[in-house]
This record gives sequence, C-alpha cells and structure tokens, in this order.
Amino acid sequence: MTDAAPASWSTDGPPTNAARSVTLTDLLRVPMHRIRLVLAVALVGLLAALGFVLLVPAAVTANAVVAVRPVVTDAFTPSGANADRAVNMNVESRIATGTEVVQRLASAIGGDPREIRDALEVEVPTGGQILRFSYSSPDAQRAVRGANLAAQAYLDVRRAMYEQQRAEMLRSYDASITKVAAQQTAVQKRVSAAKDSAASDAALAELAGINNQLTQLNSSRTEIAAVDVNPGWVTQTAERALATSAGNRLLFLVAGLFGGALLGIVLSYAWEATDRRVRSVADGRDATGLPLLGTVRRPGFRGSPRAADADIRYVAMAVAERVRQPARVALVTAREDATALTAGLAVALAVDGREVFVADDSGRTDRLRAAVLADRGRLPIDPSRPHVPKPRPAGSTPAAAAAPATPAPRRPSPHPPGARPSTDPDATLTLPRVTSALTDSSRPATPDEVSVGVGTVRFGTWRQGADHGLVLYNAPPGESDERGVAVARQGNAVVVVERDRTRQSDLRRLVERLRAAGVTPLGFVLTRNGRA
Repeated sequence: MTDAAPASWSTDGPPTNAARSVTLTDLLRVPMHRIRLVLAVALVGLLAALGFVLLVPAAVTANAVVAVRPVVTDAFTPSGANADRAVNMNVESRIATGTEVVQRLASAIGGDPREIRDALEVEVPTGGQILRFSYSSPDAQRAVRGANLAAQAYLDVRRAMYEQQRAEMLRSYDASITKVAAQQTAVQKRVSAAKDSAASDAALAELAGINNQLTQLNSSRTEIAAVDVNPGWVTQTAERALATSAGNRLLFLVAGLFGGALLGIVLSYAWEATDRRVRSVADGRDATGLPLLGTVRRPGFRGSPRAADADIRYVAMAVAERVRQPARVALVTAREDATALTAGLAVALAVDGREVFVADDSGRTDRLRAAVLADRGRLPIDPSRPHVPKPRPAGSTPAAAAAPATPAPRRPSPHPPGARPSTDPDATLTLPRVTSALTDSSRPATPDEVSVGVGTVRFGTWRQGADHGLVLYNAPPGESDERGVAVARQGNAVVVVERDRTRQSDLRRLVERLRAAGVTPLGFVLTRNGRA
C-alpha cells in the first residue's frame, strides 16, 4: 500500500439528525424483512379457520315473518291520532324472545332452553310492525320447524295475554252489572211499596237512572266481548327450500388468511421495534457515525458474482487509500463472520502485486484459502496480457522461430573475476552473480501461499504475520472475543456490517468499544446475506 499517499478524509458522515421522509417502501420494508413471521402467522390463521370450518358444523337458518296487529275495540274505525292503534315493537320483540316462548319451543322440539335462546333471533325492521323470526340449527328440517314454532308460540302467548285481559274486563263488567241489577230490584220494590205520589215519583226517577246505567254497562260488556284479540298473522312461513346456510365457508378461510396476515404484520412491526437491524446505509451511518467504504451486493440477489467481486475491489481501493505499509487491518464484526469479505479483500489487494498476509486465530484458515482460490478464479483477465501467441513470420522454420535471438557467446577469460588477488589497492572486488534456476513466473508457491495475479496471499496466525508488510486479520465476532479490538489497536479497523442481520445495538456497542480502546475505524462496509 505504498502506491497511494494518505489523503485527508473526514470521519464524520452526513448529519444524523437530518429529516428524512418516510415512503411507502419504508413501510413495506419491515414486513418484507419479517416475511417468515408474517407467513407463519397467516398460515396459523388459515389453519384456525380451516379447523373451525371442519370441526364446527354448518348452521342452517330458517326465517318466518309475523305481522303484528294492534288489538282495538272497533277495527273498522279510522285510527286518526289515537294511540290505541300503535304497537310498541320493542316490547313485542322482548315478548317474542321471552321465557314463555322459549319454554314452549323447548317443549315442542326438545333441547336445552339456553341453546334454543341462542339459536333464536328476532329482528324488527325499522318503521314497520313486523317481526322476523330466525332459527339456526345444523339440521335444515329442525331449523324450519323451530322458526315456525317460534312464530306460532309468540302468537299464542300474545293471544293468551289479550284473552286474559279481556276476561278480567268482562269479569269487572259482570260484577258491576250484578251490583246495578241488585239496586234495580231494590228500587222496584220501593216503587211498589210507595203510598203517596211524591215517594213514588222519586223512586221511579231513581229506577230510570239505574236502568240507564245498566244499559250502558251491558253495551260496554258486549263491545269488550266482541273485541278480536288476534295479535297478528304469520305472513311468511319458514320452508326448507328458503333456508340458507349461516355464513360461507370459503369466506371463513379468506378471513382467516387475511386476519392472520394482518396480525403477522402487526407482530413484525412490534418485533422490529424491539430488535432493530441495519437495513440501509443510513442505518449504518446512524449507528456507527463512520464513513462508508463501500457496499457489497449479494451474488444471488440483484447482482452477479462478478458484480459482487467488483464491489469488493472498490472497497479494497478505499482501504488502500487510507493506509500505508506496514499496515495491520482488522476486519471486525459484532456477531457475524467476515471470512468471505476478508478473502475477497486479500485477492483484490494482491492482484496488483502486493504480498498480503491473511491472519486468523479462530481455525478458519481452510475456509479462507478456499474462498481465495474461488475469488481468484473469477478475476478479470488483464487486457495487457496477450491471449493468443503471435503468428510466426512467413518462411520461418519452427526451430528458427522458437530460438530466441541471443548474443554471440563470450570467450571465457583465463582469469575470471576473483580468481587471483589484484595488486591494485583501488581495485573493486567483483563477486559472481548467483541466478536462480526458476523465474518469478515459475516460482513454486509454499503450502501457505497462493499466487494471485502478480502478488501473493499467505495464510497463518497473527504472530506469524508480524514481519509482513500488509496483514489482514480475520477477527472473530466482537461480542464474544476481544482479539479483534486488540489487533485493531496495533493498526487499523474496518467495521463489517451485514445488512438485515447486524443488530443496531450490537453495532453501536462494537464501535463504542473500538473508540474506548483508542481505535479510530477507517469506516464500515455494508454487505448482504450470503456474502459475508
């Protein structure tokens, strides 16, 4: 990393208190990231609705309509503003669902009165003197019978009440008539026994009044006895062909599914409120207060493996801009594993000719080597390197074309340098040049070394990389191991944040620990699931 001088870089990100408008995407982001919870709760709601449909028998509802008739003295007299022709339908509906009607219905069809009361419903349309009896039962025949019996039971109860009232009135009139008739008999005896005209005239006048009163009582009794106490008629009887199913089973399933999905969305917001994750670059800046070094896309989602490798190379350039050799860079995380990102950065830094040492003390060396080999296979081809050998000149032989142009061999000197001492005190001692039999391109790599481009990547522990110029330390998770922070104190730190997995509370705690230890991180890298 001697190819770039350190440039001034502000560690302050954009203002965290800047107002940001909430869009529809922000509202949908939480349920989409908690889609497993939403789907699980929706499935539970669907299963609950399915169980209700299968276990609870379908109820059949039958309806019967009763027209309520007001009981009046003269049914053919215009009502006008008389109150005796108005019926209080609230009272009538309470009578229709009263104890006496329920008891008669229970005696007729059998069953528990409480179940019958729950199955019977009486509706009163607004502005009409009509009662609609609805009876629900698993059996259609029982529902029809129950509705008709309920309507008839109401009419019987109401008729009995009117008949009892009429009987009481007739009994009262009979008692009055008996009393007045006794008075009439007594006055008649007084008239017969009167001896003077004055007493006879007074008795006759009193007898006329009693006769008039008796006539009125008899007339009123006749009117009361002629009153029609019929409370109404059944205008529509319940029939099996008109019975309907109480509720649609498919509607129950749809309601269970959507109700469960709605509950799942509410639970996802509640869970997100207690377990906040880093969802975007803005969340990472708010939680760390560090500049963004780059984002690494997930290869399988909205990006290809080569695009993800390009993202890592951009991150490598950002890291190389901020440090100089000898450099110790620790990739620290809160709870996640940064092995893939460490290997990608090592390949991106070594391809330009650097010797990178990747250190790991957590037993992940084999995974690092495998990731480096995989990333090396996806490196872009150098355009300056010829892909096809140059064609031979015309008329040349293969041997002549293959033999390089070499200078004429020199005649060996009888006195090679250093063979005998020189007598000249100012003479310079010339040592023979020792050349390696293998060129750099054919130099075999050691077991812990991988050639990447014109550079190399070595693997080992932190202690083994003490004498190397560029060391990348694959730090263990900071929540359970402090070695990443300890190594960062000797060099630099890069905070690795995994989108949708790193908790904001853990990330804040990690950055606070780094700053408390005297480490100023270079920045943070935002990755996606499946990459780091």
